[in-house]
Amino acid sequence: MFLYLSKLLPLFFYPLGLTCIFLLVALFMLWKRPRTAAIAITLALILLLFSSNAWIPNLLVRSLEWQYLPPAQIPNAEAIVVLGGATKPALPPRPGVDLNETGDRVIYAAQLYRQNKAPVIILSGGRIDWEDNQGLAESEDMAQILTSIGIPSEALIQESESLNTYQNAVNVKKILESRGIRRILLVTSAMHMPRSLLIFKRQGIDAIPAPTDFLVTSSDMQGLASTPKAAILSLLPDSSNLHKFTGAAKEYVGIFVYRLRGWL
Repeated sequence: MFLYLSKLLPLFFYPLGLTCIFLLVALFMLWKRPRTAAIAITLALILLLFSSNAWIPNLLVRSLEWQYLPPAQIPNAEAIVVLGGATKPALPPRPGVDLNETGDRVIYAAQLYRQNKAPVIILSGGRIDWEDNQGLAESEDMAQILTSIGIPSEALIQESESLNTYQNAVNVKKILESRGIRRILLVTSAMHMPRSLLIFKRQGIDAIPAPTDFLVTSSDMQGLASTPKAAILSLLPDSSNLHKFTGAAKEYVGIFVYRLRGWL
C-alpha cells in the first residue's frame, strides 16, 4: 500500500496535477463564485509559468545534480551497483528491450566495467505489476542490454525484487554481505543520487557516487542570460522545463517522505 500511495499522492503536489486541481475548482466555482474561480485560474497560470520557464527548473535540478559531481578519476571498487528505472520492456512492437531517458546509467556501468573499475555489476530493479505485468524484471532488461554490448553474463548479478530505492539498498546489501563485498560504485542518474546515496549509507554500505544522466550543464546555466534574446526565451513556458521541475520535485518529496520513515 505504501508503494502505491508513494506513486499516487505526490501527483497532487506536482505542477501538472496541482494545476488540474486549481482548474477543477475554477470549473465548479465559475457560476456561483466567479471571484474564487478567477483566483484558482490565476494560481494555475502562475504555477505553470513558474515551473515551466528555464530558470526555476534548471536551478532546482542543479541543486540536486551538482551535489556529487564526478571526480577526474573514478576510484576502483569491488562491485558496480546500477539502480533500475532505465529500461522499457521488450513488448510489441518493440524489437527488444529499450533504454529510456535515464538509460545512461546502464551504458555508464558498462564503461566503468571496461575501465576495470570493478569486476562485477549488480543490477537492482524489479517490475511494478500495475505498471506492466507482462515485462521482465528491470534487472533482466538491463542484463540483456549489457550482454548485447559485450559485457560477459558471468560479470552480472541480478537483484529482481526491488520496487523502490529503499528496497534497492536493502536487497543489494544482502548480496554484498553474501559475497563479502565491502565497497561499491553506485550508478544512478545525477538527480537521483543524493537520495540514493543517503539510503545506501544508512544501510551501512560503503558507496562511492558515480552519477550520470546530468540534465543541467554549466553551459545550460551560462546560456540562460547570455544574450537578451536568450533571457527572454528562458522565461517562456516549455514542456521540457516542466518535466525537469517535476523530476526535481519528485526527488525532494521522496527525500522528505523517506526521512519521515527513517530510511535516510
